[in-house]
Amino acid sequence: MTDNQAGSADLPSEGWQVYLKPRVIAMLFLGFSAGLPLLLVGGTFSAWLRDLGIELSAIGFLSWVGMAYSVKVLWAPIIDRAPIPLLSRLLGRRRAWMLLSQLIIILALTGMALSDPREHLGLVALFAVMTAFGSATQDIAIDAYRVEAEAKHRQAAMAATYVTGYRVAILAAGAGALHLASLDSWTLAYLTMAVLMGVGVATTLIIAEPAVSISESTNRMEARVQQYLAQTRQTGWKRDLTAWFIGAMLCPFADFFQRYGKAALLILAFIATFRISDIFMGVMANPFYLDLGFTKAEIANIAAAFGLGMTLAGAALGGLLVARFGIAPMLIATAFMAPATNIAFAWLAYIGPQSYGLVLAIIADNITGGLAISVFIAYLSSLTNTAYTATQYALFSSLMTLPGQFAAGFTGLLAANVGWIGFFTMTAFTGLPAIVLAFMLLRFAHPDKARRPGID
Repeated sequence: MTDNQAGSADLPSEGWQVYLKPRVIAMLFLGFSAGLPLLLVGGTFSAWLRDLGIELSAIGFLSWVGMAYSVKVLWAPIIDRAPIPLLSRLLGRRRAWMLLSQLIIILALTGMALSDPREHLGLVALFAVMTAFGSATQDIAIDAYRVEAEAKHRQAAMAATYVTGYRVAILAAGAGALHLASLDSWTLAYLTMAVLMGVGVATTLIIAEPAVSISESTNRMEARVQQYLAQTRQTGWKRDLTAWFIGAMLCPFADFFQRYGKAALLILAFIATFRISDIFMGVMANPFYLDLGFTKAEIANIAAAFGLGMTLAGAALGGLLVARFGIAPMLIATAFMAPATNIAFAWLAYIGPQSYGLVLAIIADNITGGLAISVFIAYLSSLTNTAYTATQYALFSSLMTLPGQFAAGFTGLLAANVGWIGFFTMTAFTGLPAIVLAFMLLRFAHPDKARRPGID
């Protein structure tokens, strides 16, 4: 390892003042812009289609629209490398892609609002695909901006305000859109959501493009690519295409392994396992509440509304603690806390449908979840190189959820065979690998000693 082995700098004691930084505040509005389209091509979209009498089979197929979020790593290299004519010169590479994707979302949502699924289902599906693609592209650009805009010790605060804005947008696109549809029409609901995307557009135009530089080690690596191509027989567009492919698709991964060496595999294993116990819990949460005997109103009021408040409080606390103590101690703490909260739900399964038990379990789980989100986003941000921020962060964020989501498909079978107490007890043990790997990181790839090339 080379770039990541420098000693950690002293962390400034900013306290709650970290949330007064302009770019930290800006992430609140960018988070709102990122979260708004999600349900409009997901749960709210399905409710609209079913409300109009669209067949369930068609609704099921249209849920594939959301796959754009899972495969965004495929076009992240384009956002890292390709300029947008005029916009990139005026706004910079991150803001240009943010603005373009926001305009695509506004156009597509307007198209959905003015189309009738009963008569033009194919056209509505096309607009939904445009919305999802624009939204996933916006996510890539905003993630890259967030990583590059502030120093490492402020990344958890950036994540906390981003998550807050994101969750507010989820409420607006979920409950808000449903209320508008019930009061007037789905056309009004989707047109209103298109107008609300103006929050993201205004923020993108107001904020400044982050100032980053390319590290010397990155320049040397890409110079070697040019030397290699100079020795080949390729010329013209073939050589240019090969150069772009190597620089955009291969160099981000080569850079990561070059900076971390063998520890890169340890880091990737930690990323893949950190949230497994949390994902297992999330998949089975609502079936568990219903099986235990809680009413839908109790689930909505305690698990959803109160739980949202606890998640946001945990995220804000995580931003403060990382700014004060650094990433490493908080990674260790949340690695222990996440699986421990599964035991709280095993206890809830034991005592039965007691409101106080649900409240205590939600406090433990959602505050821990909020802490983990902000801390982990800060950690993933610290691993990127500003030359390849979009590509590397898209890879990390996909790896963060993919193993857990795949394994979570078997949680229903597990719960049916061992019962809820056994289920939550057993899934708590899925957090052990992350705990072990977190301690190994302290020795081989200390989170607070990593340097982001081009920033820190």
